[in-house]
Amino acid sequence: KKFEAKFILNGKCCRCIPYRYKNGDDGGISNELEVLVISSQKGHALMFPKGGWELDESVEEAASRESLEEAGVLGNVECELGKWSFISKSHGTYYEGYMFPLFVKEQLDLWPEKHVRRRIWISAAEAREVCKHWWMKEALDILVERVTSMREQIKEENVIACSRN
Repeated sequence: KKFEAKFILNGKCCRCIPYRYKNGDDGGISNELEVLVISSQKGHALMFPKGGWELDESVEEAASRESLEEAGVLGNVECELGKWSFISKSHGTYYEGYMFPLFVKEQLDLWPEKHVRRRIWISAAEAREVCKHWWMKEALDILVERVTSMREQIKEENVIACSRN
């Protein structure tokens, strides 16, 4: 007989990878990508903001709300990075997790979970090192590739526009 493992989907969650471009030494914006990680409520682990979503909100709205509540940042939720299935070791449940990039427009001094979480801006490479789950690393890689590709496309368009003038 063939053994088949079956998991019941017990939950869905969404995570956001808040990101921005590092300020350059000259006061301008550099090409260097930074991502925001937050500490877990109970420990020192670093992660991206996450949570479930309410019936009256979209998954994108939930991702934005969780980023505000847990990390104190506001911005634009961009196209989904992907959907991953995983088992929560702490709860023993099977989840579907949706990952979104959030281009940060504003960082608040006060936010709902300020007193229970730390937030730290780090490079994408550093974030890849502190992410403990493969699917978080994969989502981060997709974000870096997407952002790099977009910036290259913008450079090309600027060169073409300048050569026409």
